[in-house]
Amino acid sequence: MVRDFRKRDLCWWLAALVLYGVLYFLVEERILPSFWRLQIIVITINIIMAASLNLINGITGQFSLGHAGFMAVGAYVSAVGTVFYELPFPLSLLLGGLTAALVGCIIGIPTLRLDGDYLAIATLGMGEIIRVCILNIEAVGGASGMTGIPRETTFSWVFLTMLAILYILKNIIGSTYGRSCISVRENAIAAEAMGIHTTKAKVLAFAVGALFAGLAGGLFSHYFSIAHPSSFTFLKSYDYLTMVVLGGLGSMTGSVVGAVLLTFLTAALSDYPEFRMIIYALMLILLMMFRPRGLFGNLELTAFLPKWKGGARRGVADDR
Repeated sequence: MVRDFRKRDLCWWLAALVLYGVLYFLVEERILPSFWRLQIIVITINIIMAASLNLINGITGQFSLGHAGFMAVGAYVSAVGTVFYELPFPLSLLLGGLTAALVGCIIGIPTLRLDGDYLAIATLGMGEIIRVCILNIEAVGGASGMTGIPRETTFSWVFLTMLAILYILKNIIGSTYGRSCISVRENAIAAEAMGIHTTKAKVLAFAVGALFAGLAGGLFSHYFSIAHPSSFTFLKSYDYLTMVVLGGLGSMTGSVVGAVLLTFLTAALSDYPEFRMIIYALMLILLMMFRPRGLFGNLELTAFLPKWKGGARRGVADDR
């Protein structure tokens, strides 16, 4: 069984590296138009955001609506590191992610004792509080945003970071801690009765999700050379939540597919803004009618591949 998992991981890594090589050639040789080169970067950042949010909403069963707030923390802290303190980009990026994780812990300890709508309202307020605080800090540009950020993010940085984060999340979900999160999602009372510290599991999931969102924010600000509060509003959190729901709550590969589909759809319809939201809404309505649990439900892509069908569920409940 362990050998099968290693072979499967090796196959996925080989496929991912082949995709990286193809996209790297298309981007670096400027074969793709500049607009689509930009969209590839946006897609990879959105994949990181959707996958990290899925750990909170899909795997642990919480309802967070403030994920863009952690992205803002990572974007600004990493930018401060490179602009004001001239720290190396990798160190600034890590510092932004760790700061976002710390904020996630501080906010998560009191708020994650709530459930359902109350938790959604609390996390929504948390995201807005972070954004408004940034608006009032003149040292980082205030309402005008922070400019002059060096453009350190490259395609290789974004894509390889995305692969590393997805692999880490996969291993977290398959670990003992990941099983604890799934048990909290399925029945928190039963999990508590079995000796699982449910609040601890929720807070750790919140912190890990915030860490990766902070890394995505650092990559974002160092690619566009600006960090602006309007880039991290509630609507951005809603977009990431939509990607997770589209792909399937609890499915990491579903988050990847959801992020790719929605980002591509938004880019393809950029010349038709009056139709974009209509098509967006119709797609979500049809999804809820025919696939209410998302495209993949809580299964991974390997569950639909005949060769690996028997071992791809990883202990997650069937999507029936």
